[in-house]
Amino acid sequence: MKEETKIAIFKGKKIRKVIYHNEWWFSVVDVVETLTDSPTPKTYWAKLKDRDKELSQPFPFWEQLKLLASDGKMRETDCANAEGLLRIIQSVPSPKAEPFKRWLAKVGYERIQEIENPELATKRTRTLYKLKGYSEDWIEKRMRGIAIREELTDEWQKRGVREQKEYEILTAEISKATFGVTPSQYKKHKNLKKENLRDHMDDFELIFTMLGERSTTEIHRTEDSQGVPKLKADADRGGKVAGNARKELEKELGRSVVSKRNFKKLSQGKKSIISR
Repeated sequence: MKEETKIAIFKGKKIRKVIYHNEWWFSVVDVVETLTDSPTPKTYWAKLKDRDKELSQPFPFWEQLKLLASDGKMRETDCANAEGLLRIIQSVPSPKAEPFKRWLAKVGYERIQEIENPELATKRTRTLYKLKGYSEDWIEKRMRGIAIREELTDEWQKRGVREQKEYEILTAEISKATFGVTPSQYKKHKNLKKENLRDHMDDFELIFTMLGERSTTEIHRTEDSQGVPKLKADADRGGKVAGNARKELEKELGRSVVSKRNFKKLSQGKKSIISR
């Protein structure tokens, strides 16, 4: 099953989470840090497992799943679902435990709603972008880009992609052919670290990203491509469709579409994005 990773917020603290077996699983270390304010949450969690024998082994209360680490790479991380976290919380003396339980129940309920009505997830994402100050036009493109991306990754999964690294390789192939840089190089160009690159793209960057990924999806389907080597070749071809279009536009504009611009200032009070 393809995993979808996101960030949840509890009282200003970020908690990484991932959809696994159709429910949210949360980073145990992030939860421990939130509940205890420990400067060394990994050590705290390790000692907790030593003290509580029921928690010493992964199953049934926690498992190792891949989450985005501070170095920008996907790494195996101890994660627990709502049931597992409630058990872990029993071993963590904290005045935040009860509010966290209520928060956990709310997040779980929202996930159930989203499964029953996928449009709710889309609406929540739109709302978050609005609250951050993005313009309606930008949000529309970003949401369309998310849909196209999901369609592409679904195709990759059907056609033999299994490892997170393989998704990264294919994504980088499209990016190189579209923009001449990999996503990591692009983030460096925009002075980004942990931020989501696509949340800092302007209209043209989003449009060409969509074109490259949508073209790649169509090539996969047309040729019934199977296996990572063939998918990688398709990704290069799909990216070049967008790359050629980008180069033509750059000739007309007399400037590069690959912008250093980012939208970090939105969180500092800027009200909306005006694409240039």
